[in-house]
Amino acid sequence: MLHLGWKNIGDVEAQYLANALRNNTTLKILDLYSNGIGAVGAQHLADALRNNTTLTVLTLWCNHIGEVGAQHIANVLRTNTTLTTLNLGSNQIGDVGAQHLADALRTNTTLTALNLRCNGIGVVGVQHLADVLRTNMTLTELELTKNKIGDVGAQHIADVLRTNTTLNTLILESNQIGDVEVQLLADALRNNTTLTKLNLAWNGIRDVEAQHLVNALQNNTVASIPLLIYFIYQPKILHTDTNHVKSRQYSSQLCNEECNQWIDSTKQKSGKIVTADIDDIPIITRKLLFAMCDVTI
Repeated sequence: MLHLGWKNIGDVEAQYLANALRNNTTLKILDLYSNGIGAVGAQHLADALRNNTTLTVLTLWCNHIGEVGAQHIANVLRTNTTLTTLNLGSNQIGDVGAQHLADALRTNTTLTALNLRCNGIGVVGVQHLADVLRTNMTLTELELTKNKIGDVGAQHIADVLRTNTTLNTLILESNQIGDVEVQLLADALRNNTTLTKLNLAWNGIRDVEAQHLVNALQNNTVASIPLLIYFIYQPKILHTDTNHVKSRQYSSQLCNEECNQWIDSTKQKSGKIVTADIDDIPIITRKLLFAMCDVTI
């Protein structure tokens, strides 16, 4: 494991690292977050990955590789058989960069986690990613926080969720997803049997949209696969396990401290969630919470 974040690494330094990576047989994790690596540096690293057979995790979060750098990375993904996790968040790759990566995923059979948050990806880029998810059988985690997918992009994602059988984590936080598209996502969840975590935080979800999700959870026919949905309403994060079994438990490990304290106190008092325990929670969140815990309102 090698962490080189905030080291003022540019394209020249990236070339030195790439030269060392070509024949390295021990390094598995390389973290280069928040540096000054551009398209040229990305090309050097991509070239090194053509020979390297041990690196499994590459983080280039918050660099400047752009769409050209994304293309270099995508080209090597077509043949690389060891990389499983790739973080390209905050690299301004845009729709074109997303398309290059989507094309690579048509043949790549090892990448399981892809982080593309804060990249200015819009409807076109999301459509390319959604299209490849119809056939890709290895990607399990996709992070698209703070992009520009909007309503049409959310529709593309909802369509693919109806048939995709491998994706278990999808993060769509802060993407300006509207009420109609939330309903489409909810409809897709009714029959999806693989998604276990969906993050729709900071999308302006209101009562009507929340009710669509409530209905989907109440009518979901999956009995053995937990579906985790968490929404952020200041100041709390609610994270619940909606596995359809008699004794439901909260999955609180991802909650913030305040939410954990609230959940723990509720467990100690009653062993289940009741109306009196959440009077301080907004009604929208309460509706979701009750649906997830089989508590009537």
